Amino acid sequence: MTDPRTTVVVITRNRREQVLCTLDRLARLPERPPVIVTDNASDDGTAEAITRLHPQVTVLRTGRNLGAVGRNLGVRRARTPYVAFSDDDSWWEPGALGTAERLLDSHPRLGLLAARIAVGPGGVPDPLNAMLAGSPLGRTADLPGPQVLGFLACAAVVRRQAYLDAGGYHPVLFFGGEETLLAYDMAASGWGVCHSPDVVAVHRPTGVRAGRPAVQLRNAALTAWMRRPPAVALRHSLVLAAAAGRDPQARRELRELLARLPAALRCRRPLPPALEAAARRLD
Repeated sequence: MTDPRTTVVVITRNRREQVLCTLDRLARLPERPPVIVTDNASDDGTAEAITRLHPQVTVLRTGRNLGAVGRNLGVRRARTPYVAFSDDDSWWEPGALGTAERLLDSHPRLGLLAARIAVGPGGVPDPLNAMLAGSPLGRTADLPGPQVLGFLACAAVVRRQAYLDAGGYHPVLFFGGEETLLAYDMAASGWGVCHSPDVVAVHRPTGVRAGRPAVQLRNAALTAWMRRPPAVALRHSLVLAAAAGRDPQARRELRELLARLPAALRCRRPLPPALEAAARRLD
């Protein structure tokens, strides 16, 4: 048996039955990837159930909820050149990881591959698929698909070294729309970020999580303050402020934006001019 090339990293919190279903699906993949689960301080017996029912899975217990940063722990623990991400409500189609490995093997600059997403039992295309496929950033000869600066976290395969070079997910954002900053930082480090419809992730969301749109607005503003020109950051902040006038959750997230802003500004590192121009094309 050949050594595995891709590790699947899963983050979860208090969704025991969902993550067990995901692990059942991953265990049936022909690639038989090693799996690492970061349990973000669940108190519903998630870690114990995984250890009992899936003893081959490595479980990392964080002790507190780290949000998206939990993925960083899994990537650091992985020992394969590539890492695929799943959440507790998503997994990979059979053969998808093998296809991703071939694309990464043949394109050395490729750092992150944004997959096509099939949603729900019927495999309905996620609207994000069309946005990624139609990216105005176009193609380059050394990447296998259109360049993008966004993706869905649970439908991405990364080159482990590229992820580590970029620093992984940022703690200031915690969760919700955290992908854009990572895409910026990978591209700024010289790695390619692109979409491939030949790699397919399955997403079975169990419902819309309350407050997510407001959190995404907050994180779009924080991302802009960390990487974009002040005028762009101010525009994003004003969008959240306008939403706060009619939405209690947006008011809470506006307060969170102000509380997190000093930490974000300490991490400010404007994008290189060519990358800023690309980001403006996507605005």
